Amino acid sequence: MLLKTNRWKIIGLIFASLLLLLLMCGSIIYGYTDTTWKMAWDAFQFNNGSNEHLVITTVRLPRALIAAAVGFSVAIAGVLMQTLTKNPLASPDIFGVNAGAGFAVVIGITMFSMGNLQAITWVAFLGASIAAIGVYALGTAGREGLTPIKLTLAGAAMAAMFSSFTQGFLVTDEAALEQVLFWLAGSVQGRKLEILLSVLPYLIVGWLGAMVISPKMNVLSMGEDVAKGLGLRTGLLKVCIAIVVILLAGGSVAIAGPIGFIGIVIPHVARAIVGIDHRWLIPFSGLLGGCLLLIADILARYIIMPQEVPVGVMTAIIGTPFFIYIARKGFNAK
Repeated sequence: MLLKTNRWKIIGLIFASLLLLLLMCGSIIYGYTDTTWKMAWDAFQFNNGSNEHLVITTVRLPRALIAAAVGFSVAIAGVLMQTLTKNPLASPDIFGVNAGAGFAVVIGITMFSMGNLQAITWVAFLGASIAAIGVYALGTAGREGLTPIKLTLAGAAMAAMFSSFTQGFLVTDEAALEQVLFWLAGSVQGRKLEILLSVLPYLIVGWLGAMVISPKMNVLSMGEDVAKGLGLRTGLLKVCIAIVVILLAGGSVAIAGPIGFIGIVIPHVARAIVGIDHRWLIPFSGLLGGCLLLIADILARYIIMPQEVPVGVMTAIIGTPFFIYIARKGFNAK
């Protein structure tokens, strides 16, 4: 643990917040259209309607806000899932929650022509819920009950199933393929501020819910028998965790598509910095998750300029080596 005292953790939290703001500014400034910090300032103070000012205010500002919100949400969902399952590989993408939400959104958009943002959001929540329930049911089947390895296998199976359903559906509908392919890769490009505002209330409920249950998460991490002995209602807590994860993961997929690996990487990085106290771990993970997605999005603009790489591809490039390291290290969740 890098930061051992509460004083240093507060300083670290402030530093992470400032870093997030700096990266959001960088996301607004840097890209294919050549802009400067002065142009950005003028765009918000004295917008003259120029192409540069329009790019800054209508394209890059929503993009920066969406990347920060999605990264924040997915990282917190990863923390909750890893603690709940005692599995260091747990995250919304590995356990099929993102794939379930993505499949539901694809069906809603292509088969039912859903254009209403609220409807798409609720469809994403429904898909995420079905996937989460399916993984839990598969993971608890058998005499041994719930184990990290069974959960991982169940999550991989659920992710593969929903991904196969999605691909099979799109193969039969070329128009639908063109409509959702870039979204399925995970991207914050071209997203409007309206879609963030429509989902933001659910994300805020998820963020606040995660902080409210954070002290109880510390008790649960000591083991279910110990937690029950201390009077914790573990069943109710697990339901609350599931609801928060569905809100955060489903909302993120509705905004930006299924973006992977942040929910795996960031909780481990945050634990190395502040330890396993969820009162600090959750906000640190959220801030670092937002920072990582912003960094990935900025890099995605320059890899094959003037084209852009979907940010989901960039997070996979960053997260895959870390995933392999954790998998080789074993299932000794902290």
